[in-house]
Amino acid sequence: MKRAFTFVIGVFLCHVLQAQKISGVVKSSSGELLPYASIIVKGTSIGTTSNAKAKYTVTLPAGTYTLVCQHIGYQMAEETVVLSDDRELNFILKEQKLLMKEVIVKSGGEDPAYEIIRQAIRKRPFYLNQVNGFQCDIYGKDLIRVRNFPDKFFGQKVDAKDKEEMGLDSSGSGILYLSESLSTAYSQKPDKFRMDIKSSRVSGSNGFGFTFPAFISFYNNNVTIFSERLNPRGFVSPIADGAIHFYKYKFLGTFWENGKAINSIRVTPRRQYEPLFSGMINITDEDWRIHSTDLLVTKTSQLELLDSLNIRQLYVPVSNDVWRVKNQVIHFNAKQLKLDIVGDFLTVYSDYKIDPVFDKKRFNNVVIKYDTAVNKKSKSYWDTIRPVPLEPEEVKDYKVKDSTLQAFMDSSVSKRSLDSMNRNQSKVKPLKLLISGYSRTIFRKAGNIRWGIDPILLNASFNNPEGLVLNVNGYVQTYLRKWKAQLLFEPYIRYGFSNGHINPWASLTLRKRQLKGEKSHRYSISLSGGKQVSEFNREGPLGPLFNSVSILFYGKNYIKTYENYFGRLAFMKRFDNGFQVNAEFLYEDRIPIENTTTFSFRKNVSKNITPNFPNEKIPAQFTPHQAAIFSMSMSFRPGQKYIQLPRTKIPIGSKYPLMTLNYSKGFKAFGSDVDFDKWQFTVSDDKNFKLAGLLKYKLGVGGFLNRRQVFIQDFQHFNGNQTIAAGQYLNTFQLAPYYANSNIERLYGLGHVEYHFNGLLTNKIPLFRRLNWSLVGGGNAYYVNRDNNYAEAFIGLENIFKIFRVDLVGGYVNGRSGDIAFRIGAGGALGSSLSVSNSRSRRVSVSFRPEL
Repeated sequence: MKRAFTFVIGVFLCHVLQAQKISGVVKSSSGELLPYASIIVKGTSIGTTSNAKAKYTVTLPAGTYTLVCQHIGYQMAEETVVLSDDRELNFILKEQKLLMKEVIVKSGGEDPAYEIIRQAIRKRPFYLNQVNGFQCDIYGKDLIRVRNFPDKFFGQKVDAKDKEEMGLDSSGSGILYLSESLSTAYSQKPDKFRMDIKSSRVSGSNGFGFTFPAFISFYNNNVTIFSERLNPRGFVSPIADGAIHFYKYKFLGTFWENGKAINSIRVTPRRQYEPLFSGMINITDEDWRIHSTDLLVTKTSQLELLDSLNIRQLYVPVSNDVWRVKNQVIHFNAKQLKLDIVGDFLTVYSDYKIDPVFDKKRFNNVVIKYDTAVNKKSKSYWDTIRPVPLEPEEVKDYKVKDSTLQAFMDSSVSKRSLDSMNRNQSKVKPLKLLISGYSRTIFRKAGNIRWGIDPILLNASFNNPEGLVLNVNGYVQTYLRKWKAQLLFEPYIRYGFSNGHINPWASLTLRKRQLKGEKSHRYSISLSGGKQVSEFNREGPLGPLFNSVSILFYGKNYIKTYENYFGRLAFMKRFDNGFQVNAEFLYEDRIPIENTTTFSFRKNVSKNITPNFPNEKIPAQFTPHQAAIFSMSMSFRPGQKYIQLPRTKIPIGSKYPLMTLNYSKGFKAFGSDVDFDKWQFTVSDDKNFKLAGLLKYKLGVGGFLNRRQVFIQDFQHFNGNQTIAAGQYLNTFQLAPYYANSNIERLYGLGHVEYHFNGLLTNKIPLFRRLNWSLVGGGNAYYVNRDNNYAEAFIGLENIFKIFRVDLVGGYVNGRSGDIAFRIGAGGALGSSLSVSNSRSRRVSVSFRPEL
């Protein structure tokens, strides 16, 4: 047995040691370089792809091979080589000679391309579902270059040193991002998918890189590229059902490969500003499958954020009757705010296994999994497995940026370097502290400590009880290696110049993540206490900035507040299955505060000032009291999917809605005066109907099970809005008063519904389609009883300058017409990412949903 084992190992080593390298350049017959050509060993799935300089390399054991070279628009070439040592083999490809069929297009007749496309459309479902499952290896290289980086970006000066740190030259050009990855993908009908990232390399970083969608299939009716942010409607495939109503086709001719006729067809959108491709698609004759594509989308295709994006795919047979994509190149360019970037995302697929038998544990809620040693592979490893040779510029980028990273990592463990980094940090400057705040890191071998102070002027506000309010908010944050947890201490000091009250409080939070195998848990424990100013509605729908403007210019004090001495213990845990629980115990000594100033910038508006309590609901100020309240929130999203990194898991959503149950219990104990039980259940989700638009909704019911002693702070408050600035969508009634409909009824219902047309209809209006503004409409409503109900309908435009949204809203109070007003908020390609929150957290989280 030992001899047999030694023999096998010996044979293996001989093959490895005798492996030879074939390299060369792919050119056209006119001498033009042909980047991203496909080179395959005939009869196998072994192959490579030429790089952007048209150079290729393939490593094979000694022997005789036939190499096949293909490039879209050029004739296939074959070369047989007897390999005994390293050798050079260049390919010269002739331009594709397209032969016209005998079909003659008569005047007024139909172009033969249409019949070919009809045949391809009929076969589309067959090829989409031809295999029940597959497995393949994937090599990806992502490259983003900057052609021009402005000297000012978002108002911030960018000097030569800043550009150098980004890897750019003094003119602001160079490689901004370079990464490679090696993965294995598994897929099984109807909807199971998994990708294991075995190794990843990012120039100048020890991170994991980002993995774009590995598979873009034009056999789908609707094609999503990268992210729905580029176009939430997706793009119509040239062979989708009904594609003939969207596209014009022109037959360019036929070429032959391996005895098979392939029809080349020009694709052109029938109308501009529809989510459509232009370019070329090649369809095999008789079996009507895709051979290759060279398709483009631009701004006139409703492409967002980018100027253009080109997709080139080459399909090859991987079994007797199954063809799959061999290589895919996505090229994009974008010019925004004088920033000019281009990118190439190359993907090479190999070693396809069709309809394999998968282990039962292969598929679970982890969609993408990074190996624990994903970023630990050596340079020699990458030089061995890389199917596409690096360009000289890329080699230099790796060398320079990796050396810089290593020097920084080496210095970070040196006491001298730590002392130097501590000394070289900026000093506290009063003006900077007021406008932009201050942060500092104390570098230590045992773990860094980060602390800072928020900008004081940006946190300043004005209200009638306190007058001018200054907040000095700080933080101290560190990582506890022994506990593998993050510790965060946050002190707050609030001072009101009119009433002279100082309100200090602080919080201490411990956050920890646990990852065992593919099981993940995240939890936090927080303890806080002191004296603070709180709103009667704890959700704070308005915010201090807009309240300050409203008071100073219009004399309308919408926010109502009280002071309280409090202590709070909170706990949160997020489970692997999409379930999350939050629990909190709060004890408050609630104290009323009265208005002490009626100051405003305009005369005669002080008469609008109202008392500092919800006078719409209660006739007089509340009496001081104590409240002991236990609250719990449980949320669950079935089918939650994750990306698993070596130390954590990132949720990326589910096709099922989010369900949330909230419960609060007021205890008449420990000196507390409250006694109530309050609950609410909500269901929310987004449904993307692609070309037809996007539906968002949130529906809920709730009420009081027990209401023996309920103070105004604990009423059910519906988030109203009486300013021109829109409140949080799907959580605010945009024209409703803040407290008039607060209640303690046993049952109520509420609903928020929005429909985003995402360019549907507006792409028929010349001005709007050029600006890419989109319609949005919907309604918000709640019902308590016949005498307490409210509804509003709205219609508006979003994606205004990619950021803004404007709605015209009409309200109905108890069935009668109410106000009609405009609301301005954030919405669109960039605006949907913006949110204004009254909560404050130092934690930064990343979440995205790849299209699989």
